[in-house]
Amino acid sequence: MATVADIIIKTLVNFGVKRIYAIPGDSLNPIIDAIRRNKDVEYVQVRHEEGGALSASFESKYSGKLSACMGTSGPGSIHLLNGLYDAKMQHVPVIALTGQIETDLLHHDYFQEVDLIKLFDDVSVFNARIVNPKNAHYLIWRACREAILKKGVGHIDMPVDILRENAAEEDLSYYINPVSYKPDGMEEAAKLINESKRPLIFIGGGSRNYHDEINNFAEKIGAPVVYALDGKGTFNDDDKKVMGGIGLLGTRPSVKAIENCDLMIFLGTIFPYTSFLKKVNNIQVNNNIDDLNKIMKANYSYLCDIKYFIDNINVNEKDEKYYNELQDEREKWFASLNKMINDKRNPIRAEVLTNEISKRIEDDAIIITDTGDVTLWTNRFIRAKNKNKFYFSSWLGTMGSGIPGTIGLAFASGKKVYGIIGDGSFAMTSMELITAKKYNLPVKLIVYDNHILGMIKLEEEVMGYPEYGVDLYNPDFSKLAESVGIKGIRVNSVSELDSKLDEFFSHDGPVVLDVITETNETPMPPKLEFKVAAKYVTSILREKLEPKD
Repeated sequence: MATVADIIIKTLVNFGVKRIYAIPGDSLNPIIDAIRRNKDVEYVQVRHEEGGALSASFESKYSGKLSACMGTSGPGSIHLLNGLYDAKMQHVPVIALTGQIETDLLHHDYFQEVDLIKLFDDVSVFNARIVNPKNAHYLIWRACREAILKKGVGHIDMPVDILRENAAEEDLSYYINPVSYKPDGMEEAAKLINESKRPLIFIGGGSRNYHDEINNFAEKIGAPVVYALDGKGTFNDDDKKVMGGIGLLGTRPSVKAIENCDLMIFLGTIFPYTSFLKKVNNIQVNNNIDDLNKIMKANYSYLCDIKYFIDNINVNEKDEKYYNELQDEREKWFASLNKMINDKRNPIRAEVLTNEISKRIEDDAIIITDTGDVTLWTNRFIRAKNKNKFYFSSWLGTMGSGIPGTIGLAFASGKKVYGIIGDGSFAMTSMELITAKKYNLPVKLIVYDNHILGMIKLEEEVMGYPEYGVDLYNPDFSKLAESVGIKGIRVNSVSELDSKLDEFFSHDGPVVLDVITETNETPMPPKLEFKVAAKYVTSILREKLEPKD
C-alpha cells in the first residue's frame, strides 16, 4: 500500500510537476525516498532553500505550470520564504512542501519546532498541515488545485510520522477546467477608443503570448506601446511603435507618450507607480479579477484574456497614428543613448558593457536580470529582438534572484539562459553555482562588478543622505566560478572587452564573466520631479563641498 509520502509525490506528478528543488533533512526522509522511487519526477539538490524556491518561482514564470520546492523542519523551511514571496507577488503557481516534527511532539517546544502554518499564512493561497493519513490525498490535491487556479503558493506542512503512514488514493480528478471569461459591453470601450485622438497601449507580463494580436491592434488604432518591466520582450525594441519602459527604469519617449495621450489601454498589467501615469480615460484588460481597478479606476474593465478582448472589440482604423508624432522624441532618445555606449573610458561603463551584450545575444535568448542598477541597464540598453524572453523579480524586487532564476529557467526551457547580475546580488546566492555545475546547466552569467550597491547609493543621494554602507569587498568572481568547475572569465579594461565577450558567448557550458565596471556611475531616470531633483543635486554638492577628515 502507498504511504502518504508516495501519494504526495504521485499527486504532484499528476499535476505536471517535473522536479522538486530541495535540500534533504531528517523530517523529509520519507518523501525524499518517495521521490527516489518515482521515475516521473526529478529531485534537484540546491545549496540553499532560498535558491530552490527562487528556481521554482522562475520555472513557473517561464512555463506557466505548477513547480515545487521543499524545506525541512524549522530553518530549512524558513529559508523558502523569500523565493515564495517572489512567486506570490508575481502570481505564479508553486507548491511548497515543508517537513515537520512528529505530531506527538508538536507544541512541546521541541528541537526545530516552528509553527509553519502561522509562518506561511501570508505567502500562501492554500495553507494546511496533514494530521490524518486519510485526508492526505485531498489536501495535496487541494493545494495543487488552489495554486493553479489562484496563481500563487500552495503550502503543505508534513509531520514526518504522518509521511510514513499508509494512505489510500481518493477518486479525485486531476483535470481542472479552465475558466472562460467572455465579458459583454465592449461597445462602450470601442466608442472610447474611436473618439480618442492619442490612444496609448500599456503592456505587462500578461501580454507575453499575444504579440501578433497587440501589434495589429496598435497599428489599427495608431497607439504607441509602453511596457512595464515584465512586458519587455513582447515587442522588438526597434519597432517604431515601441517607446520603451516607464518609471525610474524607463525612457523619455515613454514619458512623452503618456504626457500627451488621451486614453490608456492596459493589457495584462497593473503598474504600481501611479505618479508616472496620467489621470486620463483608461481601459483595463486582465484575466485576474484581483488586478482590475486595483491601482487606477477604469472607465471600462474586462475580465478576459487579451486575445479575446482584441478579437471581439470592433474599432475603426485611425488615419493619423499617434506613434508617428513621437518619432522625433524617439530618435533623440536613441541619440542620447548612443553617446553613452560610445564612451570607451576605463573602468568599463555599464552602458558600454550592456550594449555589447545586446549586439551579441541571440534573437531567441532567455534573459534574467537581477535587482539593482542592472535592471535599468537591461531595460534601456538590451534591445529586445523578435523572440527574446525577459524575466525579473519584478514585484518583490529581491536581490539574489539571478543565479537561482537562471537555474529554474534552464531546467524549464532546456535552453541556455543569460543572467545579468550585479556584484551584490551575485554574492548573495553564489553557492547556487554549485547547483548549475552539478546538473551541467547552460547558464551564462555576467557580473557587473563595480564594488558598490549602486541603486542604494543613488537612493541615499536622492534622499539627501551622504553615501554610506554601500561599498563592497568582492572576491574575484571568475576564480570563484573556477573553484566549482565552471569556466570563469575576468575583464579589467575596455581593450579586452570584445575578445572576452566573444570567448564568453562561444563557450558551451556554464560560464561566469566578471566585468570590472565604473563604481561612481549614476543611472538617471528619464524624468525627475523638481523636489527629488533638488534633493539629488543637494546631496551631490554636499559630498563635494564638505571637508573630509
